[in-house]
Amino acid sequence: MSWLSNLQPDLILGGPILSLTQDILKHYHIKGLVLDVDETLVPLRATKASTELMEWVEQVRPVVSIWLVSNNLSESRISSIAKSLNLPYMLGARKPSRRKLKKAAEAMNLPVKQVAMVGDRLFTDVLAGNRLGMFTILVEPMVDPARTVTSYPTRDFEVWISQSLGVTITSTQQNLNKPDKSRESEI
Repeated sequence: MSWLSNLQPDLILGGPILSLTQDILKHYHIKGLVLDVDETLVPLRATKASTELMEWVEQVRPVVSIWLVSNNLSESRISSIAKSLNLPYMLGARKPSRRKLKKAAEAMNLPVKQVAMVGDRLFTDVLAGNRLGMFTILVEPMVDPARTVTSYPTRDFEVWISQSLGVTITSTQQNLNKPDKSRESEI
């Protein structure tokens, strides 16, 4: 696998994580989720999960194991979010490092091929997940409703660079019919 293909998500939701359904997870034979926290689950300064996110976790929990893995170093903030969702977590992941993603998959007792890395960033979340052999899902950032500016300069720059290099970052759910890394033969 080339370094460029490591930036290509397997699935691009085109919406926030709340768009990830049981049907999508079953279609791709996903048994576990490693979730980024900042702007994937909650806006950057939030300390608790929204009611909608809590409901989403309860909807997908019956079909997947879930771990939070964040680059953030704030124990109080990440633990507060994890507690509000009743989920285990790791912080200080230093993604695109694979180490804590691998630990989360091991804690779920699942092979990495059955675990999806879900995040809003290409150069951290998608790159780390692809380097480990996980299924990768790119979501739109979770926005603060009070924030009028919806620009994400770092993410926008990552997308621009990736597209300039030939990575396809296009419409919603278009990848649903894409071959899924020959996962069916491995499961």
